[in-house]
Amino acid sequence: MKIEVWSDFVCPFCYIGKRRLEHALDNFENKEKVVVEYKSYQLDPNAKHIPGKDFYETFSELKGMPLEQVKAMNQQIGEQAKTEGLTYNFDTMKYANTFDAHRVAKYAEEKGKGKEVTERFLHAYFTESKLMSDFEILISLAEEVELDKDEVRDILESNRYAKAVREDINVARQIGVQGVPFFVFNEKYAVSGAQPEEVFTQVLSKVWEEESKKPILQSLNPNKSETSYCTDEGCNIEK
Repeated sequence: MKIEVWSDFVCPFCYIGKRRLEHALDNFENKEKVVVEYKSYQLDPNAKHIPGKDFYETFSELKGMPLEQVKAMNQQIGEQAKTEGLTYNFDTMKYANTFDAHRVAKYAEEKGKGKEVTERFLHAYFTESKLMSDFEILISLAEEVELDKDEVRDILESNRYAKAVREDINVARQIGVQGVPFFVFNEKYAVSGAQPEEVFTQVLSKVWEEESKKPILQSLNPNKSETSYCTDEGCNIEK
C-alpha cells in the first residue's frame, strides 16, 4: 500500500495528522507493506518572515483577524497537539516561506532520508521555533539527519528541486486538494484533514481489503467526525 501525504512544514494540523497516521500504522498488521511518501504543499507561497513581528502579529495582519482570535485559535490547536505528544510554541514561532525547505526535503527523499527530514523540519518549526527559510538553519537540520551539508548548501544556492516541488503542488490542484494534510491511499482513496487515529485505522483496513475493487479516487472521510485541516486562509476545526 502506498500513502501519499501532501503537507507543509508550517501547517499545525499536518504534524498532528502525521502523528495520528503513524500511531494507526503502528497497530496495522500489514504495516511492513505500507510506504508513506510526503508531498510538497505551500499554504502561503508568498510567505515572508518579518523581523520584529511575532507569529501572532504577522498572521493577524495577513488574514485580517483580531490578534486575540488568532491567539485563541492557536491555543486550541496547541491543546490538540499535546494529545499527540507534540509541543507547539506559538509564542516564539517564526512565520516563514517553506519553498526552500521543500526543496531540501526532495533531495532528502532521493537519498532515502525523506521521513527523517520531514519529522526534523516539523519539530524544528513547531517546537524549537526555527526560522525555516534560513539557509544556515536548513543546512544544520539536514546535517543532523546525515545529509551532506555541502550538497544541501549547493541546492539552496541554486534552483535545484524547484521543479519537483512545483510538480507536487500542481498535482494537488489537479486532484482537488483544498487544504492539508491530505492523504491519498494507492492513488484511489482520499482522506483530508488530521482525522482521529481510529479513522486512519478504519481507512487502512478498508483500503487493504477493497482497494482493488475501486476504480476512482473517493473520499473516505467520515460523515460525522471532527476534521482539522489548513488552507491558505488559515486552519479550521469543523464539526
